[in-house]
Amino acid sequence: MDTNTPQTGMEHLVLVVQQLSLARDLDTVMKIVRTAARKLTGADGATFVLKDKDKCYYADEDAISPLWKGNRFPLTSCISGWAMLNKRPVAIEDIYQDNRIPHDAYRPTFVKSLAMVPIRTIEPIGAIGNYWANHHQTTEDEVKLLQSLADITAVTMENVNVYNELEQRVKDRTADLEAANKSLEAFSYSVSHDLRAPLRSISGFVDILQRSLGDKFDIHERNTAERIVNSVKHMEQLIDGLLAFSRMGKQQLLKTNVAIKKMVSDVCESFMEQKGDRQLIFHISDLPDIQADTTLIRQVWVNLISNAVKYTRKKEAAIIEIGFEEKQDNILYYVKDNGAGFNMEYAQKLFGVFQRMHLQKDFEGIGIGLSLVERIIEKHDGKIWADAKVDEGATFYFTLPAKH
Repeated sequence: MDTNTPQTGMEHLVLVVQQLSLARDLDTVMKIVRTAARKLTGADGATFVLKDKDKCYYADEDAISPLWKGNRFPLTSCISGWAMLNKRPVAIEDIYQDNRIPHDAYRPTFVKSLAMVPIRTIEPIGAIGNYWANHHQTTEDEVKLLQSLADITAVTMENVNVYNELEQRVKDRTADLEAANKSLEAFSYSVSHDLRAPLRSISGFVDILQRSLGDKFDIHERNTAERIVNSVKHMEQLIDGLLAFSRMGKQQLLKTNVAIKKMVSDVCESFMEQKGDRQLIFHISDLPDIQADTTLIRQVWVNLISNAVKYTRKKEAAIIEIGFEEKQDNILYYVKDNGAGFNMEYAQKLFGVFQRMHLQKDFEGIGIGLSLVERIIEKHDGKIWADAKVDEGATFYFTLPAKH
C-alpha cells in the first residue's frame, strides 16, 4: 500500500495523537510533530515554527539538510508568518514563482516546493511547514492531514501549559510547605528552650518558698504551692507533646517485619504490672505480623492501650479486647474497651492536637497521644477512626497495609 494514501496517513495520525497525549514538555511535542509532518506527506523536510511576538521563530526542524533552525524572521517576511497572519494553510509548488517567499533566504536550501499550516486557526501560536527538494503539487488530502496534525499540536501545547502550570503550583506549594516546616522548627526550638526556662524558674521559686517557710505554710498556702507545681509539670508535658508532634512529620520510616502479637502482649504485660488492685482483663487475638517501623508502631499500641486502661479506671472490671480483621490488601486492627466512652457528636475533634473528650479532673492527659497515633498511621498509608458510646466504652480501629 502507498504510505502516502489518506488512509495510511490517518492511521499514522492516530499513532501521533497517542504519542502527543503523553508529552509533558514542548521539546517532546516538537520532536514528535517534526517527524510526523515529514512522514505524513513524504516531505524532504519539516519545520516547527513558533510565534514570538512579531517574529517567526524556527524552533525545530527535521530535514535532509539544514534549513533555519534557531532563526527568527518578521511575520510579514516569511511564509510561516503569512499562514499565521491569514489564519489558513498555504501550498506553493514553485517557491520562486511566488512573491510571498523571501527568495534569498531559500536559495541556500534544497527547497523547491512547500506547504505551511497554522497551529490553531483562531489566534495562531505557530506553524508547521513541509518542504520538498523537487517540485511537488501538494494535494488537498496532504493539507488536511497537516492541518489536523497542527490542530492536535495546538491542543497538546495547551495541555502542556496546563501541566507545567500545575507542576509549578506543586513546586510553589512544596516551597511553602518547606518554609512552614522551617518556621515550625524555629517555633519548636523556641518552645523547648525559651518556655522551659521560666517554667524552671517558677518551680525553683516555689521550692525555695517551701523550704524557707517550712511549717509557716498553712494548709491553703501549701495546696496553692502544690497546684503551681502541678501546673508547671502539666505545661512541661504539653511542651514535650508539642515537640513530639512536630518531630513526627520529619521522621523517616524504617520498615521491618513486626511481630504484632508479641509487641501487643509485651505492652499489655507492662500495664498488668502496674495495675495494683484493679481488675484488668486483656483479650488478645492471634494478631498477624506486618511490615512497619517498629518504634512508631509500638507507640501506636502503647497510646491506644494506655487510653483503654485509663478510661476503664472507674469500671469494676476493665475488659480490653484487641483483635483484627483481614480486609483485602489491608489488615484492620482494633482496641475495644468497656470504659467511659465519649459522645460521637464530637468525634471529629478526637485526633486534633490538645483536643480532649473528658475533663482533666476525671481523666488526666494533654490531648497529644491520638494526634501522634493518627500521624504514625497515615505515614504507614493507613487510616484510623473510632466508635463509642458514653459510659459503654470505645473502639479504635486502624488499618495498615498487609504483609506480602
